[in-house]
Amino acid sequence: MSARFTHLHLHTEFSLLDGLCRIPNLVERARALGMDAMAITDHGALYAVVDFYQAARAAGIKPILGIEAYLALGSRKSRSPAEKNSHHVLLLAKNNKGYSNLIQLATRAQLEGFYYRPRMDRELLEQHHEGLIALSGCLNSEVPRLLLENRYDDALRAALWYKEVFGDFYLELQNHNIADLVQVNKGLLRVHQDTGLPLVATNDVHYIDRADSPIQDVLLCIQTNAAVQDEKRMKMADDTFYLRGPQEMADLFSHLPEAVENTQRIAAMCDVSLEFGRL
Repeated sequence: MSARFTHLHLHTEFSLLDGLCRIPNLVERARALGMDAMAITDHGALYAVVDFYQAARAAGIKPILGIEAYLALGSRKSRSPAEKNSHHVLLLAKNNKGYSNLIQLATRAQLEGFYYRPRMDRELLEQHHEGLIALSGCLNSEVPRLLLENRYDDALRAALWYKEVFGDFYLELQNHNIADLVQVNKGLLRVHQDTGLPLVATNDVHYIDRADSPIQDVLLCIQTNAAVQDEKRMKMADDTFYLRGPQEMADLFSHLPEAVENTQRIAAMCDVSLEFGRL
C-alpha cells in the first residue's frame, strides 16, 4: 500500500512575496501525487480560501482551511518595540464554527492588532477557539522559540496552555536542512513524552516543485529589498520547501510513523462546507 499523507502547512501566492503556489497548479499537482486532502495556511490572512475551496472540491480533494497566524508576544494592542517580532501559530478549521472563528480572528488581528503584521493574542484565541485545531508551528512559533532558548519548562507550560484552550493541539515536526530544527524536534519529542501531546509531521510548503526554489528566492529578495547576489541576505535554508509527495514524507519520518498517520487523522476531523449563491 502506498503511503498516505496530508499537507497541513502550506503557503499559496496569497502569502504575499513569500508563497509561490498558484492554486490551480497546486491542486493539479496534489491530484497527480494521489492526495485526497490538503490544507492552506497563508500568513495572517484568508484571502485564498474561496478559490482554493472551489478548486480543491472540483478536483476531488478535501480542502482544509487554515491560517499561519501572527501572535503578539503580549497584548495585540501593544505597540512597544519588542512587539515588532511576533510568534507564529498554525490554526485549522474543523467545521463551519471553526471557519467562522478563523474569520473573526483574522479580521480582529487586522483591525485591532496590526503592528507590522496582523496580530492576534491569547485573549482572542481564548474567545474564538471553538472548532479549531492548533499546531505548534515552525521555528518562529512560541513553543519552538522557547525550546531554542533552552527554556524547557516554559515551553512545556506554553504547550499545555494551547492544549487547554483548543483541546486538539499537535506538536509539529518538520524536516528541513536547518540546524535549529534538530534541537527543536528533540525538545518537541521530550514534550510529547512528558505530556502525551500528539505529534504531526509537516513540510513548510512555499512552492510546488523543487525546481521552483530559485524563483521563490527572488520573491524573498523583493520582499526584503535585497539583491540575489547578496550572500548575507535572508534566504531559505535549502530547496525542500516544496510539495513533497506522500512517500517522501513517510520516508522522512519513518522513525515516527504516528506523526505521518496523524496528518490523516486531522484531515478526517476537518469538514468545512461553504455555501455560495445566496446572501
